[in-house]
Amino acid sequence: MKRIGFIGLGLMGANIARNIMQGGYPMSVFDPRQESLAPLLEQGAQAVDSPMALAQRCDIVFICVPGAPQVEAIVEGEQGLAQGAHEGLVIIDCSTSDPTLTRRLNEALAAKGTIFMDAALGGTPTQAESGELQAIVGTDEATLEAIRPVLNCWAGKILHVGPAGAGHTMKLLNQFLAMGYGAIYSEALTIGAKAGVTPAVFDSVIRGSRMDSGFYQTFFQYVLERDRNAHRFSLANAGKDIRYVANLADDLNVQAGVAHAIKELYASALDEGAGESFVPELSDIVAKRHGVSFSS
Repeated sequence: MKRIGFIGLGLMGANIARNIMQGGYPMSVFDPRQESLAPLLEQGAQAVDSPMALAQRCDIVFICVPGAPQVEAIVEGEQGLAQGAHEGLVIIDCSTSDPTLTRRLNEALAAKGTIFMDAALGGTPTQAESGELQAIVGTDEATLEAIRPVLNCWAGKILHVGPAGAGHTMKLLNQFLAMGYGAIYSEALTIGAKAGVTPAVFDSVIRGSRMDSGFYQTFFQYVLERDRNAHRFSLANAGKDIRYVANLADDLNVQAGVAHAIKELYASALDEGAGESFVPELSDIVAKRHGVSFSS
């Protein structure tokens, strides 16, 4: 039975780790936030005092943290995973990170016989709890087959999209679409309101049409019903993700004017201190700038 390690026990990570444990795998965990460790320790996980110690004792280590700076520190920082890396270790990054970093870490750790790969997440905290996330995987076929039983504990769908870095690239493209829709909906609602079209009228035309989608429905569950729990993805994370998209385009010499425009809209909301707000609340931020309110 492979020994599993987990770093980053937030909304997504804690549920993934719990599902792996329910699959019968021994679990060791590291998170500087002690309050995040307690629920898993009560269920039988073992705590370690550093990423290095986690790498030394495990066969597979998952990382699920906010972004590339945290991943880089966890792997290459003092007492990092790289210091405990060994032949046969597989490190799986489930964060939404920078594909350039993913490829670099893959190359650097290969010298120690360690595989660094990405399994970017598609889905919500609710799907993480039920074990029905998408795993968007970047690695070689042999590694994927070796770790597939562990991924099956928490992923309802495993999508192999290419070598290391491909998973993060595809996740960023997905986030480009999602954050783009969030920006478009927000501006469209404000334009409509200024022209006398209410959100309810807007929804009566779009819902059930070709422009409807799961993202649209949870976004508008907030807009129409003011249900903040319908779409729990923070503007801070959204702004980070679309910034990564714009940076990736720049690195590839792609003139991505749309990506940069979306990035600026989210950045302006963050400049107003709205980082803890959820993506649908961008509609309120844009509306307020133009003297409009959607709340009843």
